[in-house]
Amino acid sequence: MALVEMVMPKMGESIMEGTVLKWLKQVGDTIEQDESVLEVATDKVDTEVPAIQAGILKEILVQEGQVVAVGAPIAIINTNGEDQPTSAAPTQQEAPVAQPEAQPAAQAAEAPQASAQVSQRLEQPASGRFYSPLVLNIAREEGISMQELEFIPGTGKEGRVSKKDILDYVANRPEGGATVAATQPSAAAPQAPQAAPQPQPVPVPPAAQVSTAPAQSYSGNVEIIEMDRMRKMISQRMVDSKRISPHVTSFVEADVTNIVNWRNKTKDAYKKREGENLTFTPIFIEAIVKAIKDFPMINVSVDGDKIIKKRDINIGVAVALPSGNLIVPVIHNADQMNLNGISKRLNDLAYRARINKLTPADLADPTYTISNVGSFGNVMGTPIIMQPQVAIMAVGAIKKKPAVIETPEGDLIGIRQFMFLSHSYDHRVVDGSLGGMFVRRVADYLEAFDPNTSI
Repeated sequence: MALVEMVMPKMGESIMEGTVLKWLKQVGDTIEQDESVLEVATDKVDTEVPAIQAGILKEILVQEGQVVAVGAPIAIINTNGEDQPTSAAPTQQEAPVAQPEAQPAAQAAEAPQASAQVSQRLEQPASGRFYSPLVLNIAREEGISMQELEFIPGTGKEGRVSKKDILDYVANRPEGGATVAATQPSAAAPQAPQAAPQPQPVPVPPAAQVSTAPAQSYSGNVEIIEMDRMRKMISQRMVDSKRISPHVTSFVEADVTNIVNWRNKTKDAYKKREGENLTFTPIFIEAIVKAIKDFPMINVSVDGDKIIKKRDINIGVAVALPSGNLIVPVIHNADQMNLNGISKRLNDLAYRARINKLTPADLADPTYTISNVGSFGNVMGTPIIMQPQVAIMAVGAIKKKPAVIETPEGDLIGIRQFMFLSHSYDHRVVDGSLGGMFVRRVADYLEAFDPNTSI
């Protein structure tokens, strides 16, 4: 009998854990190699995990709803297909057994360590330090304000607070948090005969008040709907983005008559040849890619006081799901694709997004994002930046309008097709000149579209 541990696979560079949503196989079921065994949710996508080897599922080590670190065992597979008890079970049962006499001593030994951990705080707040969305989420759940968070020592790069740092702090957190402890008199210090002035309360930002606000009571004819997991993630990320990035939005109206006429002439032949629809979005993406090449400082991210300039041009595309939620799959290296390649890749990602078949790799490392709000009949919008990017563009609905047409014989009034481009950008690193010139350049590329383009 050969027993093999099935472990939580690594599903992306930044993904360190996943939540088991559902086991697709039960103990005793026969499993083929690469057959899906369970569904796992990460902070990016829900995905199915295939079996590493064929055999019989002998034991499930992680129950539905539990969070598992990447590389941790989640199941045991008998690759010989023989239904025999595993030898790993007794070891797991015996490991926790400890002598009762040793417990008080162990607890006594841990007490000084806990006290030492409590006292290990920064003497001065680390203002302006970067915090990952995961750390901020834990802080909100534990009622830790931003002021208190700034006193937590970080072991990550440039003193950043890691998940382990904040969890260790929570486990040894004093009553009232770091700011309260900092104002308490030392046990060894003599008490002054006169009452010391009371410290002023530290204001807590609205983001930290969310988790500590009392539950509201509702009366009347209302329906209470619990957010699903994806909606909670979207909510958290949008709040984080508005907190991190000072948003500015510039608007430009573009004449896309040539694009509309070209698509109307081409879409039927394309559908017959490729079996797929030809939409406007690939044309918009192509124009954005060209403009990024002209203005590469739009294709950056911010790391503390450093600007990270990206050489890859990876375009995220917001896709509406049947549930009403949004997801942003990524067209990687879009600058290396022609219009037909972008169209086919976009159609594939959109289809797999709607049937919940995207992989973490499909959502990894976007450098710029486009959202087609025109598909909902909206003429413009003010999109929220997808962190850690610094810009996002919304394209509105295409509308017919009367316009002045300049000709060699003079100006004429005609009917043209127009659309608005809305460009939101992070004013920490993108000023109005760059943000405005970029969206204007995208409009210029759209207006200069060649009606003889082949695809």
